[in-house]
Amino acid sequence: MSSFSPTGDVRRATRRWEVEHEGAGRSPVRLPMTYVLPLRWHTDTGLAELTDYLRWLGHRVEVLVVDGSPPDLFARHAQAWRGLVRHLPPDPSERGLNGKVLGVHTGVRAAGNEHVVIADDDVRYDESALTAAHRLLSRVDLVRPQNYFDPLPWHAWWDTGRTLLNRALGADYPGTLAVRRSTFLAMGGYDPNVLFENLELIRTVRAHGGTEATPAWLYVRRLPPDAAHFRGQRVRQAYDDLAQPARLLTALAVLPALAVAIASRRPRLLLGAAAGVVALAETGRRRAGGTRVFPPATALAAPLWLLERGVCGWLAVAQRLVLGGVSYGDTRIRRAANRAPRNPRARAILHFRSRRDRP
Repeated sequence: MSSFSPTGDVRRATRRWEVEHEGAGRSPVRLPMTYVLPLRWHTDTGLAELTDYLRWLGHRVEVLVVDGSPPDLFARHAQAWRGLVRHLPPDPSERGLNGKVLGVHTGVRAAGNEHVVIADDDVRYDESALTAAHRLLSRVDLVRPQNYFDPLPWHAWWDTGRTLLNRALGADYPGTLAVRRSTFLAMGGYDPNVLFENLELIRTVRAHGGTEATPAWLYVRRLPPDAAHFRGQRVRQAYDDLAQPARLLTALAVLPALAVAIASRRPRLLLGAAAGVVALAETGRRRAGGTRVFPPATALAAPLWLLERGVCGWLAVAQRLVLGGVSYGDTRIRRAANRAPRNPRARAILHFRSRRDRP
């Protein structure tokens, strides 16, 4: 499938925030906010583009890049980002299997502001999104924005089917969260030995009595991975469902249901199910002005993504049972995330509040 991006070019698309939000003759407003970017690269293919983004960010917020890259790349990054950001290695005293979590712990502790954005290296905020996250953090402990892919090659179109279904059924899991530093430090961070680190952070904030905002209207652009990286992530992303039993059971039911429909020679049943999934995805696409960032054809990807998850869900379970976990870098992680608290005392301190209104 061809890209839905109007430019079809990652670099020009990334430059849009400079044109749209800089404004001729207008100095950017600097927010009392810290942007933490945990990073571990093995190649510098995107260095120039990321440097442009960090330069833009540095005029608006404090930026910390916690860089766990090999020494030669770390040195190259230090040279490229000198004077733009605070560039530091992960704290060597930190221990855990998930390097991203270790980087987040280092960055949040080093942050100079109460309001902290945590973002993957492919996330691209604009000025309005930073401001909205900052305002929401004055009222809640954690903010969960909504990512969308731009540009939209075939594999990003495919994965957007997942995003739309999540939006229709509740909230998506983005590659960025915003959190109050005091809350993060008071709860002692979060478990660095799980795979689904964003869910783990959300659950940890909730378990410590924190409040959460899930603004479906707060759109933050994300660059798509290359197709090879996308293919390599399919089972690993399905492994995340082991932390959410209802989602896992739904995924595992897809293939048996498909087999029954084929065996009974009822193609209308299959078509009806596919149409229902598309309709559900379209509900997510239209929610909170989503048609601005999700093209109409993205809802058609939902049945294909669900079929993929049905296959990969079984492969993820097999990895857990046979291999003891999923591959992550040079190690293997067993737990997708820790369970949400179930005991009465935990329920008493958990007062989750979801906010969808504009600040």
